[in-house]
Formats: sequence, structure tokens, C-alpha cells
Amino acid sequence: MRGLHIFVLTLGIVARWVAIAIAQEAQAESPPGEATPPAAESVEQLTQKARKSVAVITSVRRDGQHEALGSGFVIAPDGLIATNFHVIGEGRAIRVQLADGRQFDATAIHASDRQLDLAIVRIDAKDLPSLELGDSDSLKQGQSVVALGNPQGLRNSVMAGVVSGVREMEGRPMIQLAMPIEPGNSGGPLVDMRGRVQGIITMKSLVTPNLGFAVTTNMLKPLVAKPNPIPMSRWLTIGALDPREWKPLFGARWRQRAGRITVDGLGQGFGGRSLCLWEMPVPERPFEIAVTVQLNDESGAAGLAFYSDGQDRHYGFYPTNGHLRLTRFDGPDVSSWTILHDQPSRHYQSGGWNTLRVRLEAGKILCYVNDELVVETADGELTSGKVGLVKFRQTHAQFKNFRIAREIPRATVPADEVARIAKLVADIPAKGPLDPKLVEALAADPARSAAVLRQRATLLDQQAAQLRQIVQTAHEHRVIADLVQGLTGPEDKIDLFRAGLLVAKLDNEEVDVDAYREELERMGRELAAKLPADAAEALRLDTLRKYLFDENGFHGSRVDYYYRANSYLNEVLDDREGLPITLSIVYLELARRIGLKVEGIGLPGHFVVQHVPAQGESQLIDVYDGATPVSREEANRRVKEATDRDLTDEELAPMPKRAIITRMLHNLLGLAGSEPPVMHRYLNAILAIDPNSAQHHWLRAIVRYRLELREGSEEDVDWLLEKRPAGIDHTRVLDLRRALEQPR
Repeated sequence: MRGLHIFVLTLGIVARWVAIAIAQEAQAESPPGEATPPAAESVEQLTQKARKSVAVITSVRRDGQHEALGSGFVIAPDGLIATNFHVIGEGRAIRVQLADGRQFDATAIHASDRQLDLAIVRIDAKDLPSLELGDSDSLKQGQSVVALGNPQGLRNSVMAGVVSGVREMEGRPMIQLAMPIEPGNSGGPLVDMRGRVQGIITMKSLVTPNLGFAVTTNMLKPLVAKPNPIPMSRWLTIGALDPREWKPLFGARWRQRAGRITVDGLGQGFGGRSLCLWEMPVPERPFEIAVTVQLNDESGAAGLAFYSDGQDRHYGFYPTNGHLRLTRFDGPDVSSWTILHDQPSRHYQSGGWNTLRVRLEAGKILCYVNDELVVETADGELTSGKVGLVKFRQTHAQFKNFRIAREIPRATVPADEVARIAKLVADIPAKGPLDPKLVEALAADPARSAAVLRQRATLLDQQAAQLRQIVQTAHEHRVIADLVQGLTGPEDKIDLFRAGLLVAKLDNEEVDVDAYREELERMGRELAAKLPADAAEALRLDTLRKYLFDENGFHGSRVDYYYRANSYLNEVLDDREGLPITLSIVYLELARRIGLKVEGIGLPGHFVVQHVPAQGESQLIDVYDGATPVSREEANRRVKEATDRDLTDEELAPMPKRAIITRMLHNLLGLAGSEPPVMHRYLNAILAIDPNSAQHHWLRAIVRYRLELREGSEEDVDWLLEKRPAGIDHTRVLDLRRALEQPR
């Protein structure tokens, strides 16, 4: 038993070793020393002063109608307004009304952080009365505070209360308040009795009406110190559909993120109808259209539209209230609509993802759900027009895999294939390691395997966990194989960006690698179009810097540095925020596309890049800090602070792409220290890339022991005993081997 205790403790020790060994650092500036604080004031006195700085913020739809209302407050006289991220929404036009009645359209989003629910809006105004930001770390339980805002649209409202405490919520400090918070208060300031802002109101309690929460002011300060300004012309394109492909009609909110189209809000058509039409050419009949859709509420309605005249006339095939409905729309209201089919189907999976497909032939319309025919009609009132998506009422829906083709491959697994896969997994044990041969067989077609196994999991409760593990293992197996293959070959042939996306796909099988590669190509084309053909290197470098950081708001993560999404390249493109290494990969790839030679440099504790000009000295660049040039002396200072030693010439050598990807996996491994299954995934990937890493064999042996993957743990232990690598405690390896020989 002595060995068992050693290994349980060692897992924590080694996990901490990994976290320390990972080259990351997050520097937070201490708040500047404050002058002598002003004297406390009464609520009335405080209100008279502070209300001059409180603003009403409305987000505006593209049709000019106000959609949401919240609060904000002036933090700088030259037009900076702090508020919540959810108040301004994403990609929306924003209007700010000051306390004196003046109204301004926002000119830029000066800074934003979705995870912290914070944003700073810029307006074109000067000499505004601003509020002082306090030190929220000094808040005391029971301290009196005042919240200002616009609850329920009642402008310039004031609520007095006390601080109940500072709570850790979703990894961030939140001020719990003993006071009522209502819609419209969001984004307003929480001030102490000396008029200093201590928090930003963000939510009300669902438990009691006299309880609210606020984000601490100290969470706002990094956004003030290091903003990521985005002009409104760019902000309005975040999440927007490509107008060359899609055209929304009749309002609602159609957005695109992570390869999916989402829709919410009430359409302006009768019954909340809204369309999103595909703008690309439609083939001659016969042809098929398909999409996979999920409704957040089965009382909603959303699906496929076809034979649309671009206005009120079209067909719609969609789920609603658990039925599959086919409707012909001949006009603007229900009196001109004809329901051709409205029946439940046993093939429709309520609450889940369902694939709708329509086949259009001369004189015939065939509609399928999950590849099962549910309606066939010869209705021929409409015979041509555009295709796309449709939704009704207040439905929130997600769409993925929209396709149009002569014939779309069937997603349903054939019966003989179902039987084959079912036979493979019929006798799997409820616990224990997976048979490698079984994983290999399922990984040959992971999509079909997942469909069959997930269906069986709902019927076989005892085997559900094991079946899902097979799906995940098959997915990881395929992604890791793709990753290793992509990192094989000459350095100049390796697609670094694709490999980085595969790292993200390890954790999220929904990542559309090709879609994000195309997004990078689009960015490259847009960047290249800004340059003359004979542009000098200095101009190309400066144009790249402005494009990424001034025009598009890319920035280093300032507050939640260790948030896992910062290591996912797809989310770095979506949120324009990341770690030094992920931002540097984007920079490297765009630099290559405009003819610049830029290399990745893996300094201890901080990844940078190096521009190698055709003539002259190379220059280190810190992409995390807005592509700021870094001298050799400054780089040495940073390394000495992180490691207590000087920078070596070897550490300034360009890092191979395989090593860059391994470093990304190291970062994620360090964040997964309390999640052995996730650690196992990253360790498998690291060792597939670098099979001779002794430290990772040792850590994987411990993780596998913890996961009861004894055979795998034995493999790693036996490798260590055979190789006897330096830096590994041979006694502990032997202890683990003896523990593995004990009965289960």
C-alpha cells in the first residue's frame, strides 16, 4: 500500500511540476497609489455628483430599432463609457445618452471581455464628468454602497445597500449586494460613500429580489490599461454572416460563430417569421438541400426554406411542437398560408440535433428527417427561387452543415453497419481499458460509430459511459493521427495553423478546421490588398500590426490569462484574444502571406516572434503586447525575472513547428492538472509527436494508473525501466510497477 500512497501524491506533485515547467507568465500591474481619499458623503450628496456621469446605453438593430437597454458610466473625460458586455451585445450598433440628454453613437469598442462581462465604449465627446475607480480589494463586508442605473427603463435611479461579501463565481471575484437589482441596472456603477466606483452591476439573484451582484472594479482596470479598440465598422462585422453567401430578411438576429449559424429574437414577419436566404446559385432540378438544426425550445419553429421569391412566398419544412410541418407561404399573413403536412415523427429526436433534408424534383417535393421520409407532395404552386433557413416566433435555434447538391450523402448509418458496430461493442465490459483493436475499427469511420454508439447508450444504461468513451477515444485517435501526419515532412511544408486548429479539435469535435483555415485565408487576402506590390518590409510590418491590433482589436488576454479558450486558435480568431503563442501563430501565418520572413522564438516564460529582414539585423517582436519590438537586453531581463538566469543563444533559435505545437499542448496540460482524463488526452498527443519524452511517459503512467488503465500504465513504466532516462527517479518507477502487479 505504501506504493499506492506515493502514486496518488505523485500525481499532484507531477501535475504541479508540469504547471511550473510550462512557459507562461501573466503580469498584473499593481494599482497606482491613491491620494488621500475624499470624505464620506450622504446618499443625496453622492447621488447629485455621481448621476452626472451615468449614461443610458441602448444597442440598436440594423433596422434602427432599439433592442436592449442598460446602464454605463463615464471613466474618462474624453468619451470612455464602462458597461457590461451583455448590455452592448456582439456586433450591434450602440447609442449612448448622457445625463445631460445628449445622445451619441458609439465610434468604437475601446475594450471588451466577454468572459468578465465587461466593455468600454468610446463616444465622440470631450470634457465629460468622470467617476474615479476605487480599489475593490479593500471592500469590507457590511460596507455601505450605492448603485446607480436605469432599472426597467426608469432613468437615473438610485439604490442604497451594503456589501454582503465578495464571492468567487465562475473563477472570478464578484461583489454580492444586499439591494434589489433589476434589468436596466446592468452596467451601472456601484460606488462607495466617497464616490469611488467599486463595481459594475451585472446580474440579479434568481433566489431573492433583494440580492444582486457586481463585477469588481479591479477586473475593469486591466481593460483600461491595455485596451483592444475596435472601430464600429469592424465591430459590426463580428459574428456577421458573409453577405456574399447569406441574406437575412424580416429582422431577427442571424449570427455565425464556430461554424454554426444561430438565430434569436422576434422576426418582423407575421408570426415572428424571418428568413435567411442562400445567395449562391441554385442548381437545376433535381437537387437537394439539407441542414442540421437544434431548437432550444420545442414550442419554437425553425428549419429549411425553399422556392423563395425573396419576399413572402416560399415553402418551409421545419419542426414545431414536436411535429414536422411543411407549409406553403403565399403571402404576408396566416390567411395566405397553407399547411401541407403537420404530423409527429418517431424519427425526430426532441431536444437534440436533427437533420432536415428536402429533395426537389419536377412535380414532386420529398421531405426527410434524419434520412427518413416524412412527407411527399406533388404541390406545384411554387417551382423556383432561392433556398435557405427560416424561423418563427421567439425561437432560438442553431444550424450546422447547411448543404445544397444534386444528391446529399445520407447521414443515417445503414442497418448492416449498425449491426456490425453493435456486434463490435456487444460484449464490452462495464469498466476497464478499451480494446485497442476495437478503437482502431471504430476510428475508421468515427461519425458513423458515434451515431450508433450514442443511440445504444440511451438504451443500455450500464454501458453508456463506456460507449461514450469509445466515441471520444476514436475521435482523439483520429485527430492525433491527423496531427502527427500534418507535422511530418519538411519544415516548410508543415501547415502550422492547421496543426494548431487540430489541437483545439482534440477538445471540441465541432471545430470546423477548413472553415477557420478559409477565414485566415480571407484575412490574408484582405491584408495583402492594403499593400502595393513593391511595398518595403517596414511598410508590410506596420500594415500587419495595424491590421491585427488597430483595425481588428486582437489583444493579449489581460485578466483570465489561463482561460483554456486562449489556447484554441479558432476561439482566438472568434474573440480576437489569446496567449503569446496563439497570437504569434496568427501573426506568423499572416506575415508569411505578405512575404515577410518571421520565425517563432520560444523564450522561457513568453513566446515571441523574430522578423528576419532581407538586409540588416533581426528584430524580436512581442505579439502579445501589440507587436511591440523587443531588444535583446529586454528579452534577457524578462527571462531572468522568470528563471533567475540569463537568456542563452540557443533560446533565441527559431522554434520548429513541431515544438510550437508541443508547447501549445504543454499549456493545455498545465490547465488540466485536476482532470486526469483531459491530461491523458494531451499526454497522448505530446507523446505521439515526441515519443522519447521521459517526463511525459512518467506523468502518463501515473495518470493512467489513476484512470485504472493498468495495461497502458504498465507500458509507460516498462518503457522507463528499459530506457532508464536521466531525470527520472528510478525508485519511484519500480514502486509503481509493484503497485500495478497487485490485484485490482
